[in-house]
Amino acid sequence: MVDLDPAAITGIMFASMLVLMIMGAPLAFALMISGAGAAFLIFGDGGLDLLVASAYGAMDNFLLVSLPLFIFMGLVLERSGITDDLFGMIHKLMGGLPGGLGIGTVLICALIAAMAGVSGAATVSLGIIALPAMLKRGYDKRLVTGTIMAGGALGFLIPPSVLMIIYAFLARESVGKLFAAGVVPGLMLAGIYILYVLIRCRLRPEMGPPAPASERVSGLEKIKALRSLIAPGLLVTTVLGCIIGGVTSPSEASAIGAFGALAIAAMRGRLDWPTLQYVMLSTTKLMGMLMWITLAAVFFSKVYVGLGGGFVVADLIDDFNVSPMVVILFMLSVYFLLGMFLDDFAIIFITVPIFVPIVRDLGFDTTWFAVLFVLSMQSAYLTPPFGYNLFYMRSVAPPQVTINDIYFAALPFVALQILGLALVVMFPQIALWLPSVLF
Repeated sequence: MVDLDPAAITGIMFASMLVLMIMGAPLAFALMISGAGAAFLIFGDGGLDLLVASAYGAMDNFLLVSLPLFIFMGLVLERSGITDDLFGMIHKLMGGLPGGLGIGTVLICALIAAMAGVSGAATVSLGIIALPAMLKRGYDKRLVTGTIMAGGALGFLIPPSVLMIIYAFLARESVGKLFAAGVVPGLMLAGIYILYVLIRCRLRPEMGPPAPASERVSGLEKIKALRSLIAPGLLVTTVLGCIIGGVTSPSEASAIGAFGALAIAAMRGRLDWPTLQYVMLSTTKLMGMLMWITLAAVFFSKVYVGLGGGFVVADLIDDFNVSPMVVILFMLSVYFLLGMFLDDFAIIFITVPIFVPIVRDLGFDTTWFAVLFVLSMQSAYLTPPFGYNLFYMRSVAPPQVTINDIYFAALPFVALQILGLALVVMFPQIALWLPSVLF
């Protein structure tokens, strides 16, 4: 056994983890090796018993059942062709407005976010469907790529969000309450994007020209186009209503969502064996990754907190005598910096077990902080050099859209996301009003 103070423990564990990741080790292995090394260094052989206890404790949580089912639901809907119908509907409804397709793209992203719960689904599907269509109609390539990437990131905030489920698991929060807290900020951010696109296209109409008269439809055709909203609207309303209304647990609601997605795909004639094979294999791969990270991260955080590392940040706060809000702003700055180099799952598993107890001790509402965290992760997905949505877009964008175009397209929307984050920091009721009404 070795006697180390918490500051030394912090330095050893995080330095070893970062070195392993720089060497190319997967996040799960970096966390596991760092945690196991610290446990063995401090407690000897007995320290490794904590690994077994952590694995059992993490897997004995019924909340995690909802993760594969929500991922399954999103993948089935992605393969069912709903995105094509929704974009066709938006083209009929709003194509005649300057920037109408860009505005409609944000709305589609918000709806896909409510069906899929992840960022990549909307970014990839609309990058394939909407991006070429808007470029063909003369839209500015940076405006449309930025709109799709930012709209796709709404999947973090608008429920059912996979990231919020993981946050609830780590912070021991109510999933329904977190989902309710994400609704208003998510709609607010979508509204900010829409206002931005509208203003840009009003000032410079050539950036988002309206559809030619030959492509516009009558009022009756616009009403008929709304039929595309019926199936996804019913599914989203049912799933979220069950969770937020307390009718079912998140795990049970996710099963309802998965069944509903299969029913929609069957009604559209898209439920065949290749689709099921793709969806089941993709869900298994993603959940395999998540479970390994979960096990390793829970073990890492238990070792770190158990050895007194959790007091390091608290001691620093006491030593510098800073105000609680400065601490929150520091945490958000850490999230912003980490988001340039790590993915959202790495950041949430590393920081939430450390930050949430401090936020609670400072007297802040942890549900409010959850929304701030998710908003920060939205910025992370658009922040160069390693924002995931940047690479999702690069993988599906046509040749005339370069990587430089994608980087520069993201910057105005990162600024808009920071604006949304600042509004929630200054006015916490944006996030807390709906949970206070429902719970």
